[in-house]
Amino acid sequence: MMPGPVTAVTIAKGAERKAAGAFVAIGHGLVELPTLLLIYFGFAHFLDRTDVKMAVGLAGGLMLLWMALSVLRHRPESVNASQANPGRGAITAGAITTATNPYYYMWWATIGAALLADAREFGGGGVAALGATHWLSDAAWLLLISYVVFKSKRLWTPAVHRVVFGICALILAGFGAWFIFSGVDLALG
Repeated sequence: MMPGPVTAVTIAKGAERKAAGAFVAIGHGLVELPTLLLIYFGFAHFLDRTDVKMAVGLAGGLMLLWMALSVLRHRPESVNASQANPGRGAITAGAITTATNPYYYMWWATIGAALLADAREFGGGGVAALGATHWLSDAAWLLLISYVVFKSKRLWTPAVHRVVFGICALILAGFGAWFIFSGVDLALG
């Protein structure tokens, strides 16, 4: 539920369709489920490696910069362009913004791993309950964001629309730049 790339892309997609948050959450879950399973099977240390953090930071930063440019390029027509296909790009956007976010991996390598360790005490059912509860919380939050954005868009003038999409693009670009800086810092450090 932290503000970041997934939130920014949910706002952008929410202007297209009120249920976009559910599609973004599906993309997020497609990355999160394998991550949870990898940690469950003992690969948390892999996510904490410097070379992995560096690679994810650099690749993720570049991908987020590309996404920011895409949001800026398509913002005038984006509300009407995707009406024909409800999930168009939202699942992919959810997966990309999750997979390219190094802080996502840090969260799972630390806090998520601790939660998973506690859930393991209850066996596979505990792990499944943690995964389901965590994903459903993410999905509910993202759906709320997209719903509110969609329902309020009638209040958006073209100028407000450009500003909101511009802010989302700047947020994505800011995270992209920060991820690249963090990756370079790790490489030099």
